[in-house]
Amino acid sequence: MADRLIVRGAREHNLKNVSLDLPRDSLIVFTGLSGSGKSSLAFDTIFAEGQRRYVESLSSYARQFLGQMDKPDVDFIEGLSPAVSIDQKSTSRNPRSTVGTITEVYDYLRLLFARIGKPHCPECARPISRQSPQAIVDRVLELPQGSRFQVLSPLVRERKGEFVDLFADLQTKGYSRARVDGETVQLSDPPTLKKQEKHTIEVVVDRLTVKDSAKRRLTDSVETALGLSGGMVVLDFVDLPEDDPERERMFSEHLYCPYDDLSFEELEPRSFSFNSPFGACPECTGIGTRMEVDPELIVPDEDKSLDEGAIHPWSHGHTKDYFGRLIGALADALGFRTDIPFAGLPQRAKKALLHGHKTQIEVRYRNRYGRERVYTTAFEGAVPFVKRRHSEAESDASRERFEGYMREVPCPTCQGTRLKPIVLAVTIMEKSIAEVSAMSISDCADFLGELKLGARDKKIAERVLKEVNERLRFLVDVGLDYLSLNRAAGTLSGGEAQRIRLATQIGSGLVGVLYVLDEPSIGLHQRDNHRLIETLVRLRDMGNTLIVVEHDEDTIKTADWVVDIGPGAGEHGGKVVHSGSLKELLSNAESQTGQYLSGKKAIPLPDIRRPLDPTRQLTVHGARENNLQDIDVSFPLGVFTAVTGVSGSGKSTLVNDILYTHLARELNGARNVPGRHTRVDGDDLVDKVVHVDQSPIGRTPRSNPATYTGVFDHVRKLFAETTEAKVRGYLPGRFSFNVKGGRCENCAGDGTIKIEMNFLPDVYVPCEVCHGARYNRETLEVHYKGKSIADVLNMPIEEATDFFEAVPAIARHLNTLKDVGLGYVRLGQSATTLSGGEAQRVKLASELQRRSTGRTVYVLDEPTTGLHFEDISKLLKVLSGLVDKGNTVIVIEHNLDVIKTADWVVDMGPEGGAGGGLVIAEGTPEQVAGVPASHTGKFLREILGAERISDAAPMNPSSKASAGKTVAARSTAKKTATARTTKAVNNTATKKAATATKKTAPAKKTTTRARKA
Repeated sequence: MADRLIVRGAREHNLKNVSLDLPRDSLIVFTGLSGSGKSSLAFDTIFAEGQRRYVESLSSYARQFLGQMDKPDVDFIEGLSPAVSIDQKSTSRNPRSTVGTITEVYDYLRLLFARIGKPHCPECARPISRQSPQAIVDRVLELPQGSRFQVLSPLVRERKGEFVDLFADLQTKGYSRARVDGETVQLSDPPTLKKQEKHTIEVVVDRLTVKDSAKRRLTDSVETALGLSGGMVVLDFVDLPEDDPERERMFSEHLYCPYDDLSFEELEPRSFSFNSPFGACPECTGIGTRMEVDPELIVPDEDKSLDEGAIHPWSHGHTKDYFGRLIGALADALGFRTDIPFAGLPQRAKKALLHGHKTQIEVRYRNRYGRERVYTTAFEGAVPFVKRRHSEAESDASRERFEGYMREVPCPTCQGTRLKPIVLAVTIMEKSIAEVSAMSISDCADFLGELKLGARDKKIAERVLKEVNERLRFLVDVGLDYLSLNRAAGTLSGGEAQRIRLATQIGSGLVGVLYVLDEPSIGLHQRDNHRLIETLVRLRDMGNTLIVVEHDEDTIKTADWVVDIGPGAGEHGGKVVHSGSLKELLSNAESQTGQYLSGKKAIPLPDIRRPLDPTRQLTVHGARENNLQDIDVSFPLGVFTAVTGVSGSGKSTLVNDILYTHLARELNGARNVPGRHTRVDGDDLVDKVVHVDQSPIGRTPRSNPATYTGVFDHVRKLFAETTEAKVRGYLPGRFSFNVKGGRCENCAGDGTIKIEMNFLPDVYVPCEVCHGARYNRETLEVHYKGKSIADVLNMPIEEATDFFEAVPAIARHLNTLKDVGLGYVRLGQSATTLSGGEAQRVKLASELQRRSTGRTVYVLDEPTTGLHFEDISKLLKVLSGLVDKGNTVIVIEHNLDVIKTADWVVDMGPEGGAGGGLVIAEGTPEQVAGVPASHTGKFLREILGAERISDAAPMNPSSKASAGKTVAARSTAKKTATARTTKAVNNTATKKAATATKKTAPAKKTTTRARKA
């Protein structure tokens, strides 16, 4: 096999006939500007060809199920191994998918519990076990010699009846005694039992003494007793007192609880699966949650009175007056006022309003003729009303409206564990499979590592434990130790999902494979970066080749070989600027990456942080969703705030699930329900909220930057207003390639025709009628400034910006796209050909170009995903421009270049998962860098330098004590202490920032003058 991977003549997307030699069994990093062609070379050329060749080697029968792979546009590639791609696409959104099922750890746990789990009765929690006759005899012979006992066979347990036939049958079989309801009776004179009472009947099979010589007789008696009762035998030790718990011992051949009369099926791995009817909770069918009406959402503001509309679902719409009359009638019946705050109502009134009142109430009203009418009715209550209307809803809009008052809550039967009670009663070292799944991955690894098992169980569990422990170790290594195995797959971020797949690949232990990874460091805190890099190095040392598309400095510095693609992006890129060692890259003058890594270029620190106004801030009180520990957090308005912390510390929960969802509900009229919190203050100081998350934009060939940002609507209107279009009577719809009229009907506006090749990949050729223009001849005859609509779609955005300079509506959109660094992208470029970073910025531009009121809050979730140092620099300028107009920008970010330029930092932690959910530090980056407990602060110290940190207003002693308290609160889990601490840190930090601003105000003037000069 060749010792090199040789690529010749790669021309996929924007690649310009690239030829490249790469070493095998090495860690290779592809870097370069976003859109320069890294993914085109790594994924669309090298990986695509590796996968295609593997599929081609299969039979044509097998190939028809796999779908056809296009051959990349490349002359040839030599030295390819079977290729595996691990990209950013988030894992399954199936609600049944969990971290445990994706990583297969749960499959091994099911096997472990089925083989060595100790079953208990779910009702009385007594252990249940299954024993053979030989095992029962051996247990009895271990008892003290000479102990006297009788062997009983239980035939009837707590059943009604007279049982005359049973007594006669036993006597026929030769038995002389039985125990009926605890009393021994002679079968020659059976008792007369009451038909309507429950009875217990056990036949006396034998009476024996414990001694070795009685082994054979004992075995016969036990077997007889088991045969009579269908697998149960009771030994009654007559010498012991009646109340001694050891007096009676019950043995069974099956899993059966005699005390609750419950039988259990044999335990199999499928019994522990919540995706199988054998193990799933019958109430929620294994989903673990259900939608329930939340009274907090029905009465969102308890300070409002009933007259002011405290009960939200009844406070608006055409039914408002009807419900007003009902509430008035209930108030008269129960004697409460409707003009006082809801919080002040008596408990009985609240209960009736929310959950209903059974007694009929008398409702009086005047009809349209002014006559008084009276009728009596039961009062349904707001909660049953919402539940009923939700279940009766026929339209999606109506269903969504009532879902706005509901939350997903754990299923009341299984408490969210997804499994049957019988399965949950099987334990290993006092822990059920649900409790083990709820542990964090690191705790689970510790628990399984410390298992104390008997010799038999140890032998059974050895192989299973080896597999589980290895998989858990890999998950810890890639920085996912804070996740729990029962975490739903849909709640994972793109970076977490990718690292889970990376851990699964290492677990497979393959050698000689080509792995292609897309930015594995996304969503990972600097602290955990080294663990990820060690994992990649281990994968390489096993004998694999790794191609990693990455912008992270540490990863680039660890690489054996660096390929820098550029020099620009889009049409200005697609060439190999550098391919070789890191040392050569640093001295390469053409490479933007080299200049940033060598320090010749850098993202500058701001000369001065923006001033804070203590009276203008958004404050979340009592945040307690997921792992948040009842904390209060403030976000100053009119500044750039970064929310930081290790993965899983609660950043997304706080910002996306609580703050953004609350603001969207209050300001934009959204229906989503925010995470649990007490209240949010300051939302009256902002007009609207805009959210840019990590989800990809619509990737259909018909979607492009022009249609996604909405600028194409304005372009079509402009063309419809030209003289030629007016003469022909064309409307804006004529200039759309998605509807009949103006588009070319031969290709239906696609510009290409698909030719099916059966056993070969489909071939796309330009449409011979419109030659790829997408429109028919008549539409293309309409021109604006000498260009047709097809020419405009083919323009790069930077050229289109100059072309439409005189049209403000279009220019605003295009300038935003240009500002975020997408000037090289063509307006009509298909969304399927955009890179991840480009798609993220198209989305960002479409949000940023909305008219800002100067009172807008922008929430961005890791906006640097897929961005190079140079792209981050452009992005920061755009965000800074938004803040300068008076808006507020809040970003969740791990990138230190973004954090160091923020005006305010909220650092969450101290760890991920259950070890997080607290605010560790708040303040300017310099102040956060001075907090020893902050992981982010440690890395900021290295960047900012000791000088700037010592110049920053120090955290005064009370504040340091507060921070200490916050971390201490985690170990003592006192929520009140936490809330107070966070508040204290917050107040002191706000005051300090204000004083810092006052001190440095003159410097600001100088800087502004200097800039003007």
